[in-house]
Amino acid sequence: MKKLTILLFAGTVLLFLGACNKEEAPTAEAPAAAPTQPSTPTQPTAAPAANPSGTSGTVMETMDAGGYTYVQVDSGQEKIWAAAPKFAVKVGDQVIVPQGMAMNNYHSQTLNRDFPVVYFVESILNASSPTMPQTASNAKIPEGHPAIGGAPTPDDINFSDIVKPADGMTVGEVYASKADLADKSITLRGKVVKFTPQIMGTNWIHVQDGSGDKAAGTNDLTVTSKTEVKVGDTVTVKGPLTLDKDFGYGYKYNLIMENAEVTTE
Repeated sequence: MKKLTILLFAGTVLLFLGACNKEEAPTAEAPAAAPTQPSTPTQPTAAPAANPSGTSGTVMETMDAGGYTYVQVDSGQEKIWAAAPKFAVKVGDQVIVPQGMAMNNYHSQTLNRDFPVVYFVESILNASSPTMPQTASNAKIPEGHPAIGGAPTPDDINFSDIVKPADGMTVGEVYASKADLADKSITLRGKVVKFTPQIMGTNWIHVQDGSGDKAAGTNDLTVTSKTEVKVGDTVTVKGPLTLDKDFGYGYKYNLIMENAEVTTE
């Protein structure tokens, strides 16, 4: 009887160990719930870090695994890997990756592939998808791309050298007179406080000149343009103003300048 008990116990232990050594642990392909680091990484792992500003760009590579979609995104400045619950995407699509948790030296057993780092996020917006929602009632905007209601002003940007164009307006004046400026072309000078390239086929620029009320959100003008700039640039922008513009998926602006001519000074 004692021998039978020992054999039964040993068999139970072996079954347990066998279950623990299956190809992929459940959390390995469930990144949206803050996945754990693989138990046997291919090289030493660093502490997980967040992707604070998010990333947007073109999909260079994609694959599905374990109910999740992996995409390699080229923002123009860098290439990153991100993973989210399975969604429709193809190479060449424009996507928005919100803030997420970085898993360093991540090994996917399902894909049998090592990634230097993968950002795990709750969702990725495919801006190229023809089925992208066209209403904003229940949509959630991925964080940081692009900001709605103004972008924060970087600490090192000084507006003291900004002079209003002779035939132009300040950001504050534009907001104060927006009801009379719908569909009219205006000119203003300011500094770039945020630049997000290639979202829905255009570049998104946030311009401030030190005027307006930050608390009321009237100190920041969102501009779309084919021109590329960088944060801190002094620019002159000229274009038509649109009121109550709804791009869908939560991108709704009470004031925006679209397809602007942007000149870097």
